[in-house]
Formats: sequence, structure tokens, C-alpha cells
Amino acid sequence: MPLPDDTPAWEIRPNDALVPLHYDDELVGFLKPDIAIRVANILNEEYRARRALRLACYDLVSRAGGGNSEIEELMNKYLARATQPRSGVGAIARWLKQRQDELGVTDAEFERFCDSYRLPKEKLEALSMGDIDGSMLVPLARVLGCSIQDVMEVLEGSRR
Repeated sequence: MPLPDDTPAWEIRPNDALVPLHYDDELVGFLKPDIAIRVANILNEEYRARRALRLACYDLVSRAGGGNSEIEELMNKYLARATQPRSGVGAIARWLKQRQDELGVTDAEFERFCDSYRLPKEKLEALSMGDIDGSMLVPLARVLGCSIQDVMEVLEGSRR
């Protein structure tokens, strides 16, 4: 068995065939065929979704008698609303929803689960309204199965 230092720096893999990926007739890279198909499908779907959003915003703005700049503003507004929060109370709420999905429980069962960790329904409702206080950090960490530091980092935006 060769030592880790004895591995060659250059190697070939003749069975790894790559296909070109093009965007508007320009070569952007080479990928394995299965990956290339997935990437192209995802990017094409995203293009169609943005185009549909643009058309919907155009319809809304044209009904109100607005101009092209308003279409871009409206698109950006909707895209921002559709983006998952990465920090703050919204990220904690999303994390709680993921935890519920991991556990595979209903809303009522999850409320009971949270209550067993001293996070009552009233606190969950306050959290959904954007309110969070220091007394919720320990129960949140228990429910989420992480440390208090992890919860604080997500709230402050320095993690996740």
C-alpha cells in the first residue's frame, strides 16, 4: 500500500468522459454527462421561472400604468420575499420547521414536543411574529438539538 506522500500529482481517468456545457453558444465548462443534464435542467428551469415572473410583473405593472423600471423593482421585491432567510428570527423559524420535518410530526405533536422542552405554544407564536427573547434561547437549543451558541450565531447572522 503506497504512503500518502507517494501518490502521483498527475493522473488520468480514461473512463471519466466529460461533455461540454454551453450557454448561448458559448462553452462554459465540461462536466460528467449525468451532472451536465442536471445542471442544464436546473438552470433552464430557473430561466423559465424568472421569465414567468417577469411576465407576471409586466402584467401587474401594465394594469397600473407603470413603466419598465417598476417591473424590475417588483421582480426584485418578489425574489427577495421568496428567498429563505439565513439569519435572524426568520432563519430560526425555518430551522424549527426543518426540525419538525425531521421528526415527521404534525403541528400539534410538534407543539407538544416543544412544550416538553419548556418552549410553550405562546412562545412559538411570538417567534413566528418576529419576537424572540433571551429566555427562549435554552429551550430553542434543546428543541433544535444544538448549542445555545449555535442559536445565537444564527440570530446574529454569523452562521448557517
